[in-house]
Amino acid sequence: MYRYDEFDHAFVAERVAQFRDQVARRVAGDLSEDEFKPLRLMNGLYLQLHAYMLRVAIPYGTLSALQMRKLAHIARTYDRGYGHFTTRQNIQYNWPKLAEVPDILAEMAAVEMHAIQTSGNCIRNTTADPLAGVAADEIEDPRPYAEIIRQWSTLHPEFSFLPRKFKIAVTGAPNDRAVTRGHDIGLRMHRDSTGAPGFEVMVGGGQGRTPIMAKTIRPFLPVDQLLSYLEAVLRVYNQLGRRDNIYKARIKILVQSVGVEAFAKLVEAEWRHIRDGALDLPTEERDRIAAYFVPPTYKDLSDDCPALADAIDANAHFAAWVESNVQAHKKPGYAIATISLKRHGGIPGDASAAQMDAVADLSEQYGFGEIRISYKQNLILPDIPKADLYALWLTLDSWDLATANAGRISDIIACPGLDYCNLANARSIPIAQRISERFTDLARERAIGDLSLNISGCINACAHHHVANIGILGVDKKGTEFYQITLGGVANENAAIGAIIGPAFDEWQIADAVESIVDVYLQQRQADEHFIETYQRVGPQPFKEMLYGTDQARQAG
Repeated sequence: MYRYDEFDHAFVAERVAQFRDQVARRVAGDLSEDEFKPLRLMNGLYLQLHAYMLRVAIPYGTLSALQMRKLAHIARTYDRGYGHFTTRQNIQYNWPKLAEVPDILAEMAAVEMHAIQTSGNCIRNTTADPLAGVAADEIEDPRPYAEIIRQWSTLHPEFSFLPRKFKIAVTGAPNDRAVTRGHDIGLRMHRDSTGAPGFEVMVGGGQGRTPIMAKTIRPFLPVDQLLSYLEAVLRVYNQLGRRDNIYKARIKILVQSVGVEAFAKLVEAEWRHIRDGALDLPTEERDRIAAYFVPPTYKDLSDDCPALADAIDANAHFAAWVESNVQAHKKPGYAIATISLKRHGGIPGDASAAQMDAVADLSEQYGFGEIRISYKQNLILPDIPKADLYALWLTLDSWDLATANAGRISDIIACPGLDYCNLANARSIPIAQRISERFTDLARERAIGDLSLNISGCINACAHHHVANIGILGVDKKGTEFYQITLGGVANENAAIGAIIGPAFDEWQIADAVESIVDVYLQQRQADEHFIETYQRVGPQPFKEMLYGTDQARQAG
């Protein structure tokens, strides 16, 4: 993991001291809320429906056990005993007291964490494949490049006040686990004909009220030219992006308005001026950063593990967990374990302080003290010996963290919705709970197989509902909460936006509607098709007919 240098320590400490003074002035009444707003947003502090919310950066979703314990301590000491992990691989605290926020930031600084640029019109936390460095299909670990982007973008004098917030995602594998096409800039690693690594650069993605998938503007960019090219993209956006209309300020609208080819030419023209300058990434600097991400010292293990096979045969619940929550590791004898934060009937993405402490302990007991946060709002232990998986599962089960549903229908991504957010039109959490409770039967959920279901409480789409196989959007109809369904979204390397299936359902109908969609899928499925494959084959009509009846389905279609 990256470790702070002297500049990092001094910079974060100075920011904490500055914000402590700003909070004191706000509490004393010397600053109005309007005057305080830009200052708090620069430090990740939002004002939501009932209280302030603090968003803490977890760069590229990688945490140490020490840092996880600090997050648990903060939840226990300054909040209500839990934290909420987000699709941006961050953590949010929903109930901090304003006067204590500087103390929280000081505690985080002690373990090399901060909340800088987790809000505001700047480059937000750069996200990455949560399996980076350990995935069996990976070309190269993308986290050193994500760290380089973090260092370049933090308090960048030209890009601290962009037309709108800006998000970058990086993956080093052909199987996209970072939703790169759903970002303002997506970077997907490839190798050229000589075997050298480089990035496909995709620009102009985003969800919200105008969902658009990013378009490739450069198929292959050598890694040493990464920063200069990103700088060129950001310069064009900063110069031409709309600042007169918040709804048209994102780079996706700029790319759409000028056209992808014209935008690419503008970037190339800007890049020519800077590509061979100070922003080049010399090999020694890339090596220096990469040294922080050197793989741990793995044991020489066999991939054949009789103890694991015996445990799978002996325990059906453990077998189901291995099937859904365990993935292949690049090293023989090791596995990647997903810890679902989506127990049936629970709040998606929430973890208690005690659970966070337990995960930190397990990361050290069975791994190398490292934890990953996925955009799916789950935790991941990246380096578990296969022979230890059963013991790990038993302990997770004692902490209510062994739900066998990663990638399944109850592994629901949900935003905080109207329970917390002042932008939301409808609640997300109780709808997610209600739906997940419909699929508590282990055999049934396994039979349904891989299926993504995401719920956003408003058009801002914080829960990525547009790219879910089943997407649910909360809308307000004359003061009543309704839920619109989209079908056919995809979040991987073949990313696609789902289509609205028909009229919205009220809060008491939506769980039944989801069950009806699943019933149609199971009736229409051929062989071992996943939901998205069946939907792409049969189209929306059978689902519309089940939901609305034949006549209304024809009208809706």
